[in-house]
Amino acid sequence: MESSGTLVLLWPLKQRGVNVSKGMNKGTKFAAATIGATTALISASTFGLNSANAATKVTAKKVSVKNGTFLGSIANTQFGPFQVSVTIKAGKISKVSVPMYPNSNPRDVYINSQALPMLINEVMQAQSSNINGIGGASYTSQAFYDSLTSALAKSGHK
Repeated sequence: MESSGTLVLLWPLKQRGVNVSKGMNKGTKFAAATIGATTALISASTFGLNSANAATKVTAKKVSVKNGTFLGSIANTQFGPFQVSVTIKAGKISKVSVPMYPNSNPRDVYINSQALPMLINEVMQAQSSNINGIGGASYTSQAFYDSLTSALAKSGHK
């Protein structure tokens, strides 16, 4: 089973034009092919498929991402509501803004003026909702994340 893990890691390299079999002798290539085929059969049987239709049914589902601007749901905190807007162009996050956030007192203004640019930067770098929260701004971070995931779900982006 360790070998199958190695082959799974090598497979994407071949898709990128890297010759993973370079330097392998015929015996190693045969063993790798045998292990790969066995892994495919084991994976197929795990998902209830027979070996004849395993190659056609075990495929990745492509998700279509819509272009446009998507407004996330309003996330309420004890300090007030948050809402995130995300713009998607060519399948990538091109802009993130926060049209609604608590700013009724100096502490809210201070925390959000520090945390929101950092959270927006995290999203732009990650190109997803896989971001870290900001220490000292846990309510802001959670509300931002909740609204962000809602907006990205509307666009089909993960």
